Amino acid sequence: MTALPRVASLTALPLVVSLVVLACAAAASAQPSPGRQAADLIVTNGYLVTMNGAKDIVENGAVVITGGRIVAVGPAALAAQYSAAKTIDARGAIVMPGMINTHTHVSMTVFRGLGDDVPDRLRKLIFPLEKALVDRELVYWGGLHGMLEMVEGGVTTFVDMYYFEDEVARAAKAIGMRAVLGETIVDFAAPDAPEPYGGIDYARKFIAQYRGDPLITPAFAPHAPYSLDTDHLRQIAKEAEALDVPILMHVSEMPDEIARFRKERNQTPVEYLDDIGFLSRRLLAAHCIFVTDSDIALLKVRDVGVAHAMVANIKSAKGVSPALKMFKEGVRVGLATDGPMSGNTIDIVGQLGYVAKVHKLDTKDRNVMPAIDVVEMATRGGARALHMEDRLGSLEAGKLADVIVIDRDSPRMIPFYDVYSALVYAAHPGDVRTTIINGRVVMEDRKVTTVPADDVKGRMRGIGDRIRTAVAKGIQ
Repeated sequence: MTALPRVASLTALPLVVSLVVLACAAAASAQPSPGRQAADLIVTNGYLVTMNGAKDIVENGAVVITGGRIVAVGPAALAAQYSAAKTIDARGAIVMPGMINTHTHVSMTVFRGLGDDVPDRLRKLIFPLEKALVDRELVYWGGLHGMLEMVEGGVTTFVDMYYFEDEVARAAKAIGMRAVLGETIVDFAAPDAPEPYGGIDYARKFIAQYRGDPLITPAFAPHAPYSLDTDHLRQIAKEAEALDVPILMHVSEMPDEIARFRKERNQTPVEYLDDIGFLSRRLLAAHCIFVTDSDIALLKVRDVGVAHAMVANIKSAKGVSPALKMFKEGVRVGLATDGPMSGNTIDIVGQLGYVAKVHKLDTKDRNVMPAIDVVEMATRGGARALHMEDRLGSLEAGKLADVIVIDRDSPRMIPFYDVYSALVYAAHPGDVRTTIINGRVVMEDRKVTTVPADDVKGRMRGIGDRIRTAVAKGIQ
């Protein structure tokens, strides 16, 4: 018969008993209580802005999350039906779906603030900078730095097109962000493709690498109608259809783009893309500043998504996109920042007031673009632009658990009468307290939990010094 292990001494016995009691208590807490369902995470005591079809608001509510999806949304008493591994007390803060940035070039954080007032900056500054300096390291750390900014500002999904897009994907996986990522394709040599149109082969490999990933949706990203020829655009459309992936592109953004297509083909860029069979539900068209009424009709009938980047557009003095008309006519419109050289900040909260106020000014009508519509564009509208409204954009059972908590305690948010007005006209990105993506708490109480933020900022400072030196010496 095997002897029982002896306790070293009588004085050690209370410690052993205590440890056993603690272990039993921990095991018990990990199991659902009788009559209660198991959950991974509960956000409770929140002012729920669901953005569902009825725009339901629950003034004291709870969101229950299991396996990366929302399983229940309702009054705070709902939480008593579940036993969760973690509970977040929102303490009366706004709880809403995460915001969606439908167009950016996140790694260009490394160039932010360079040449802000330089005419024709794209050709004079951006393209030369990219040719001389962009490499894998820059794309990874610049991307991760930009994602910190987005997570801190309540963005849970972003759409990106740049070079070395597999490095952007690696950064997104590290921080835990959801992303639609397109490898840029142009008709000249690029930092990651020494031959014109080399981005097509790069994109194929990138798509194969990330197909089926729970966070990353890979895509083709032909730069613009004017920077690729017709044959290659047709090829990309055909391959995107075969591979079942999105296409990201700048469309009707530049005055000279419009003039060129009018002169060469007597068409708008949108008409040209439709003529060659490129317009489809796969396309997410960024900017669309110079679209006509007939263009808008085409975008709607072809079920194209549109990324409305108000701040970048007005900063460049190009004009105001007729996004208001597109939205009213049922085109799939989401909000975007463009890259951090264009709009400088890449959160969506900071865009909301501009979208509302500039459209009012443009139409000379203070009644247009009400706050509730702007918040819809930032959430459900972005999901619709991506054709992901079945998964994203609202707090509803069955949808992916991308949830943010926004404080109501700052002076600018008090008093609090209308949540949509507060979000659009008063809120600041710094009011975002907690960001949850795919059921994972990526930021809690303003602290990013997945990557060391200070280390990322330190790497960016070093990259900034390298770029400053290169610019001082003259870009070659």
